[in-house]
Amino acid sequence: MTNYNDSAAENLSASIARALAITKRGCEELLIEAEWIAKLQKSEKTGQPLRIKLGLDPTAPDIHLGHTVVLNKLRQLQDLGHTVIFLIGDFTSMIGDPSGRNSTRPPLTREQIEANALTYAAQANKILDPSKTELRYNSEWCRPLGADGMIKLASRYTVARMLERDDFTKRYQGGIPISLHEFLYPLMQGYDSVALKSDLELGGTDQKFNLLVGRELQKQEGQEPQCILTMPLLVGLDGVDKMSKSKNNYVGISEAPNEMFGKLMSISDELMWTYYELLSFRSLEEIATLKAACANGRNPRDAKVALAQEIIARFHTQAAAEQALADFEARSMGGIPDDIPEVQLAGAPLGIAQVLKQANLAPSTSEANRNLEQGGVKVDGQKVEDKGLKLEAGTYVIQVGKRKFARVTLS
Repeated sequence: MTNYNDSAAENLSASIARALAITKRGCEELLIEAEWIAKLQKSEKTGQPLRIKLGLDPTAPDIHLGHTVVLNKLRQLQDLGHTVIFLIGDFTSMIGDPSGRNSTRPPLTREQIEANALTYAAQANKILDPSKTELRYNSEWCRPLGADGMIKLASRYTVARMLERDDFTKRYQGGIPISLHEFLYPLMQGYDSVALKSDLELGGTDQKFNLLVGRELQKQEGQEPQCILTMPLLVGLDGVDKMSKSKNNYVGISEAPNEMFGKLMSISDELMWTYYELLSFRSLEEIATLKAACANGRNPRDAKVALAQEIIARFHTQAAAEQALADFEARSMGGIPDDIPEVQLAGAPLGIAQVLKQANLAPSTSEANRNLEQGGVKVDGQKVEDKGLKLEAGTYVIQVGKRKFARVTLS
């Protein structure tokens, strides 16, 4: 984490000092701190809330815990009385954010974007206060630009400036193609800040260049430039790459409690403390005390269970969190969870791969066969090794991996 020079924070009122501390908790970088303090002071003096922006492109239907790092920060700032703008990048999704990528992102269709966007607001409202959130779509101002407006906007930045971006530089030097439309993405994200007159924009550390473009375009428009708050990228369950649906190392906030619990219990003890800092609502003092206790002999599993239950209770209920723990412990002992899906299928005798697919225990027959080959499928507690197995009419408890169960009645 960045170490800040405290000189800018001297002689602050108690309310501003508190707002600054809340802003900076867990953040990677605040640019420019003195400007943010001035904005906070002006807001307090005038009673005018600041406009705080977060943009997310609906590239997948689920919001995962990685997204909630910035959403949690938005909620903290919202609770200070400021206006939160949750921006869905339905226009920019058609370009595709090249941040942190070593290849051109495949563009999504309009239909894919619209389907994904429908789920985003509902999921974000599990964290944000809907009554104090301004929900916007950047197609509102991007589409009306037209060809003339896009050409004018493109004239604001040079190719040399674009190549200052680390990922563009690496691709250019490595001879990896960069499509011209990818240069439009930072410009369009920056133009969002102009359209919304934002005072602060949040993003992951990989978004810093794009956020700085917003500052520059605001200056060119005669607006007071936004400040920038970057948050660390949450490492995924694999402990290697940032959390991402495409990497299959994510925890979706709409996933079933049992699934969330099992995934969170799979992270390493070391990674758990990063999750605590970025995802838990406990105070930093509480987390430090818990970490010290584990260093002095307390089982880290206890801390991991507490974290998993906190997160599940936030997105489901406390009762669901308690049940998820009970089911996890039952599975650990080789038992079957109390609450598993009941599935009715026809067509007996039915091949085991088809059963897995139709019971939603595998997304496809090829994936079902892969699970069978890896020894990850059990029927009534017995491992299935024969991919040619056909199930006769009857009721079976089928398990795939450690967390997927279904009680299947086949007729």
